[in-house]
Amino acid sequence: METSLPNALLADPGLQTRAAEALERDGDRAPLALRKAGIDPDLAAAALTLADLRRHARAKFGDLAPRLYFTRAGLEQATRWPVAQRRAARFAAAVHEVTDLCCGLGTEALAFAQAGMAVEAVDMSEATAGYAAANAAALGLPVRVTVADALETPLAESAFADPARRSGRTRNFNPADYSPPLDPLLARLRTARFAAVKLGPGISHDWIPAGAEAEWVSVDRDVVEACLWLGEAAEVPRRASLLKAGEWHELTGTGEERAEVGDVADYLYEPDGAVIRAGLVAELAETLNARTGSEEIAYLYSDTLAESPFARRWKVGEVWPLHPKKLKPLLAERGIGRLTIKQRGTGIDPAALRRQLKLKGPNEATLVATRLAGDHVAILCAEV
Repeated sequence: METSLPNALLADPGLQTRAAEALERDGDRAPLALRKAGIDPDLAAAALTLADLRRHARAKFGDLAPRLYFTRAGLEQATRWPVAQRRAARFAAAVHEVTDLCCGLGTEALAFAQAGMAVEAVDMSEATAGYAAANAAALGLPVRVTVADALETPLAESAFADPARRSGRTRNFNPADYSPPLDPLLARLRTARFAAVKLGPGISHDWIPAGAEAEWVSVDRDVVEACLWLGEAAEVPRRASLLKAGEWHELTGTGEERAEVGDVADYLYEPDGAVIRAGLVAELAETLNARTGSEEIAYLYSDTLAESPFARRWKVGEVWPLHPKKLKPLLAERGIGRLTIKQRGTGIDPAALRRQLKLKGPNEATLVATRLAGDHVAILCAEV
């Protein structure tokens, strides 16, 4: 359960600033510094917790972080600000008002309001709703925040939901254990004309309802979330959306195609995790004129080098059997002392393999352990 935001802290921006400065300057001695300044210990602890959370929040919120209010659990589940802004823009292009269910700290509600939409943010927890209201006030955005049950709240023409995926300190991977559970939440969202629900990136395709669009989002190669788009919001069966160096890229398709299977080639491509989770490897292979070495494995091979935001690229050097005793002298002959080991489809433990190889030498390379036509192989390569 979230604790309420102390009113004394909310009303004292100066204390918030002093706490941030003390944390930066004094580190672990910051509590003592604030107590010596005559600040109540409980209030000092709350101010320092907020300062610490704001520091960690910069990775998700950038320059907005020092103005917002967080809890640890809320920050962990909060959407990255660029992702929330992009989703809000998609809503705002189609509708004018939105009900934000399970609003948490209010990240999505803030993005919707910033995009010019009329927003009602709803959360069952009065304490959590208080954080959402404080964040809306901090940014000067007109968000109406109410305390209510997501499954009973009347919806506007559009709706968004981000169900809680934690129980205390335990993360729930089964959507039936979300709060509220995914099935009744989807039934509720279907009553809106335009709707979406944010999910954990590990969501199984079995949970994707017929007619929905399933999108996976990655930020600088880190898959951060999945999103189901419902009703008029569904545009394509599958979408992979990637944010790299501040620029968005999208790949869409059915998620049902399969890439051609063939031999290893001059270049190896590793698709972004969002592409793999969305089942769009075949669509990517087509754009790269590439093939896979095994139907179940997402590495792609091509005779030509192509630029793509959707995959990392390696120049293939040599292909060897995946036998540690044979690999050790081969790597030693090439003076490879620094080796990045990647694996897919072999079940090996890269750390254990590295210990067996006892690497020495001045050179560096990447070893990809994978399957080709059913054989376990080691591909020595260098990233382009």
